[in-house]
This record gives sequence, structure tokens and C-alpha cells, in this order.
Amino acid sequence: MEALGVQILMECYDCDRALLDDPDRIQVTMREAALKGGAHIVNEAFHQFAPQGVSGVLVIAESHLSVHTWPEHGYAAIDIFTCGDRVDIWAIKTHLELALQSQRISVTELRRGLIQPNA
Repeated sequence: MEALGVQILMECYDCDRALLDDPDRIQVTMREAALKGGAHIVNEAFHQFAPQGVSGVLVIAESHLSVHTWPEHGYAAIDIFTCGDRVDIWAIKTHLELALQSQRISVTELRRGLIQPNA
């Protein structure tokens, strides 16, 4: 079966806690990752929570990247979803892992929109 898109869910542990609580740095990091993967950013929104934590999303022409952080636990949950085969989803993953200084990650890959090719 053919997939319309690929999604990876990243569980990032033991990250740089100060970075995880800085919405400007998170936004820049997410933008850099998207561009390294060849994605085209069309919109974005980031929000800092009180007393801590950041959530953000980049809407890309190819789908989206999102992040939710828990600085008090050194943890970030990241979702990277792309359609087509133009974007290098693994380059995005690698950039985020390194930029967040994650010491341990778990990655789940999903093939989305499974369709049967026309016979």
C-alpha cells in the first residue's frame, strides 16, 4: 500500500531545561529544523505557559510540526507530519534531537493515509 504521508512522534527526554522554557528559542529551533528538511513554512503559533512550558506549531505546505514541552521534567513531545516525498523528515528529527540536547529519545513512525494503488 502507498501512504499519503509519514508522521514521526518523538519523545525527547533529559533535554536542556532552559531551552524548553524559552518560546523564542523553541520557535527558532523548529523553524531551523523545518528548513533543514526542505519544508515550506506557511504559518506558525507558539505560546508560553505559566509557570512553565511551551507549545507551538509550524504549519508547513507539506503538513505540520508541533512541540509541547515540560521543562520541569526535561521532556518534549514532538510531532512531525509530512505529505509527499519532498521533505526529509529524518533531517528534521536529527536537528531537533541535537538542538534540544536530548540525552534519550523514542521515535515512532506512522504511515498515514494508506491507499491502494490503482490497478
